[in-house]
Order: sequence, then C-alpha cells, then structure tokens
Amino acid sequence: MYGWCGRILRVDLTRGRITTEALDPGIARDWIGGRGFGIHYLRREVPPACDPLGPENKVVLATGPLTGTAAPTGARYVATTRSPLTGAITCSNSGGFFPAELKKSGWDAVIVEGSAPAPVYLWIDGERAELRPAGHFWGKTTHETDDLLRAETHAEAKTAVIGPAGERRVRFAALMNDRDRAAGRAGVGAVFGAKHLKGIAVRGEGEVALADPAAFKAANAAFRGRFKEKTRDNPPPLRLHGTAITVVGTQSHGVFPTRNFREGQFEGWEAIYGETLTRKYLVRPKACFSCPIACGRVTRIPEGPYRGEGEGPEYETVYALGSNCGVDDLAALTKANYLCNELGLDTISMGGAIACAMELFERGLLTEAETGMALRWGDGAALVELTRRTGLREGFGDLLAEGSLRLAARCGAPELAMVAKGLDFAGYDPRGEQGMGLAYATSPIGGSHMRGDPAYFELLGVPVAADPHSWEDKPPLIAKWQDVFCVIDAAGLCVFFSVRYLVEPDLMIRPVGITELLNGATGAGYTPEEVERIGERIFNAERLYILAAGFGRKDDTLPPRILKEPMPSGPAKGLVCRLEEMLGPYYRVRGWSAEGVPTREKLASLGLL
Repeated sequence: MYGWCGRILRVDLTRGRITTEALDPGIARDWIGGRGFGIHYLRREVPPACDPLGPENKVVLATGPLTGTAAPTGARYVATTRSPLTGAITCSNSGGFFPAELKKSGWDAVIVEGSAPAPVYLWIDGERAELRPAGHFWGKTTHETDDLLRAETHAEAKTAVIGPAGERRVRFAALMNDRDRAAGRAGVGAVFGAKHLKGIAVRGEGEVALADPAAFKAANAAFRGRFKEKTRDNPPPLRLHGTAITVVGTQSHGVFPTRNFREGQFEGWEAIYGETLTRKYLVRPKACFSCPIACGRVTRIPEGPYRGEGEGPEYETVYALGSNCGVDDLAALTKANYLCNELGLDTISMGGAIACAMELFERGLLTEAETGMALRWGDGAALVELTRRTGLREGFGDLLAEGSLRLAARCGAPELAMVAKGLDFAGYDPRGEQGMGLAYATSPIGGSHMRGDPAYFELLGVPVAADPHSWEDKPPLIAKWQDVFCVIDAAGLCVFFSVRYLVEPDLMIRPVGITELLNGATGAGYTPEEVERIGERIFNAERLYILAAGFGRKDDTLPPRILKEPMPSGPAKGLVCRLEEMLGPYYRVRGWSAEGVPTREKLASLGLL
C-alpha cells in the first residue's frame, strides 16, 4: 500500500496482549483514515450504550494517509471514543509531532481496548510494541511524564500522555501530545485514565511510501507556493500573533462570548488579544510537523505570582478562560492555560465550567460554603485556583470536574450551561453567527466549531463569503462544510491551511486540492466527488452511532439563552439564533427524516446499509 502503512496495532489492556492486523484496502479507500477509521471501528466494535469509562469502550487513535508526509500541515491524528462528558462520540484532533512519528513507525492506527489492572504505558519502537508498568508515573503532570517516558524509552521519542486530570477521570480531561498539543475535547484523557493507560511513547524511523512521488511533489509545491505568494511581503497573522488574533474579528462582529454568553463583546478585549500576547509574553512561534504557518505560541510570564513558561494560550483558551469568565488579566489567563496543559484539561470546557459556576454564584444558586471562595466575574486568582482544583478533583473542583451541564443541573438550572449535546461551546456566539448555531446543534460531538467551522465564511469570507446574520442560506453550506471537515480530519491535515489553499469554492466548497494530494500519496485515483462522498459517509456514520446511543432531534438544540434571549448590545443586538428555521431544511439537505434520521436511500447511496 502507498500513503497507508497497511497495519493496525491492537492493544488489549485487560489481557496485556498486543497484536497486529492488516488494514483492509477496501476500508482504507472507503474511509481514508483518521476520523474515518475512528468511526468505522467504533461502529463495528463499541456498543453505543456502553459505559464510556468502562472496559467495553475503546479508543481508536488513527492517522491519515497524508500524516507524516510533506503535505502542508500533514501532522494530524484523531482520537475517537465514546465520550464520558456527553455520552456521544468524540473524535478529538491534534497535531504536533507525535502523529507523524506514529505514522513513520509503520502504523495507521492504534486501537486500545479493555482496562489494565494497574497503570501501564505503551512503548512503540518502530514495528515493535510492548506494555510497560507506569505506576511510578502515576500522579505526574504531563510534562513530567513526557520527560520520564523519553528517559526510559528513547530521547527522541514522541509522547501522548494524560496528567492527574485523566487519572482522576475529570470528564473533560485531555490527552496531551508533544507536551502542549491536546486531543482535548470531551474527555479522551478520562477514558485513558479509566483504562489505567498513562500514555504512549513512539519512535519511528521510516518514511511514508508515496504512490507517485513526482505528482505528489508537484501538487505539494503548488500549494505551498500559493501560501508563499500570499505571505511574501508580510508574515501571516497566525504566525505573528497566533490564533488569539481572532479576538479582533469576533469582538468586531459582536460574537466574542462574554460572561457565560450573556454578551457578545468584552470591554477588556485589548488586554487579552493576540497582539498583546505577542508584545508581553511571546518567546517564539511554534510549528507542528510539516507546517508552513507556525501558529503555536511559546510564551513566558517573566515576573509576578504567575511567573512561568509554556505554550499558549490560543484563541479558544483566551475566550474560555478570559472573556467568558470576565477575566482581562492576561497573566492569570496564561497561567491557567499552563495548568490545563500540565494537568491535562480541555481549556474550553474548563472555562465553560468556571463561567457557569460564576453565574450560578451570582444568582445565589451556589454558596461560598460550597465553592470554598467567592466566585466573581473577572477574578483571575480564582480562575487559576479553580483550574488547579479541578485537575486534582480537590474541593469544589470535584464538582467542576463533572462539567458545566452536570454542575448547572445539580443547582437546578441546566439552562445556564452553554452546551450542545453536553459539550461546551467554542468561542463564537450563535446569535450573531447563525451558521455556527446550526453547526453546534448538529455536530456529532456537540458544541464544537472544529466539526465544520462556519466562522471561515461567516466572519472571514474564506473560501466563500456569507452574511453571518442570515439563516436561510446556511443549511446547505453547513452540511457541505461539515463533510469537507470530515475529509480534512480523515486525510491527516490541519484545517488552517486546508480551508485556504486546498479547498475550492465551486459547487459550495470542494476538496479538490486534498484530492490531488491523496492521489499522489495513495494512487487511489479518487475524484473530488468521491472524496466529498466519503466525507458525507463519515458524517452520516457518526450520526448513526449517536442515534443508537439515544440522541435524536431533541438533542439538536441550543440553550434558551441562545434561542430566546436577544443579544443585548453590539453589532448582533436584538438577534437570537434561528435554529428551528434552519433545522428542517438542514435535515432535508442531508437526506434525513423530519426527526433527523438518515433515510434508507441516503444510507444506501453511501454504502452504510
């Protein structure tokens, strides 16, 4: 096989047994890799009603055929499992260098099943793999574990590990690779913790075999050249200021979530946005494997109570731990970000839980006796301390560790959790960005922007422009974009380069450039239409899985604040999200029933019957 390694590593933690399986070429062609492999194996092997923290659940860690190649941003892998936070699936995506190392070691995917009787880690050294005791690593931070694993295996090994939050089964614990890259959403780290798997260390010295090296090189050069043409005179904003530069766009459109989504603009935005981060704390940009962008931030707080160094924060963290909690103290926000990385926490859900708690406290639904401190909007010190307590499940942190929805429901006000399907929203208010509301509501994992991010065309005009306040035109755009994101995730690419240079705007967004690279790598002879259909297959397969897990139209919804409370001020003043008007047309575009169930005709056309 070309592009694909042709091998799957299966790790049975209960029996302590590791086996190798050949990758079926038909499965490879039909699902591409990454997110596609994840849902294929999950549907085949994991009961939809299983306990997410029980031994029946599995984690599929899958690369794509472009992972580990010279394709721009070919640095991604996807961790797919049943989420302990939501009960739906999660297909959490991460970059860095670990995914390429896994691919270069000769594996398309690692399937983790069962539960070890005591803590272990997985050591993959090329074609060899073994489970080793990890009791001496238990309780260590992600950074400490990375250091210790590489000392015990190989200095050049790449790691993906959990911290104390995963060990304690915080429901939004992350799996952290390369120290500060996160497969962060919906609790992959908690599943690792329940399985007593502290992490994976991998070393690979191989190269990804290409079907047509000349064609691949030509396509790759053209796309990278397009990037250079557009950035020759000035470094791109993502390299200069990281994703936190996005604050300028969301603030100006009035969709920058503030104080638990009560408002869409934050008076302290200039204190926490990308240019301020660059000026005050940036050490250097940081790139993932094969990335021409380098949007990562290595930062240092030189003095004061939050002194330290690490990576981040990115835009989603700036929103979640900053404006959403009313915090304009960049040092405190950055320190909380460092703690999330070291303890192994999703920064979005961490911020969502704290913001929800602050509003509950303000309304008198939480007391200081319960929280151990006064929870006030804008309190940076409380933000840092609550993050620490959550990662350790200490005191009130034990309740925060259950996530915002469980916390709010316990207080009798579930409507104050800003979630879809139990997953905290990303940093865009759907009242001023209608397509984002539809994307949150219909995402198979819940309130994620990374399952089809319409901010590109609603706020940035990439690759096509759409009015963020219009809703009539959004159902077909969102459906198409969700399918394209499935392809990006399956191929092993990052959306930051893909949506600008590898996706064409004709026929409402087509993955033409991705198809060229896939064909050069695999020799599969895909057409863009076939690749689009694979994206649609992946999305529909995920829908089938969550339907079998008990989700349905009733769960394709948003909180009352978003649907009924008009935005109080700013460019989106007076607007609510018109979800109900969009949902029926969206289902029809998808070929689903009025209840959101894929029809037999649709399933047959996608080979899912």
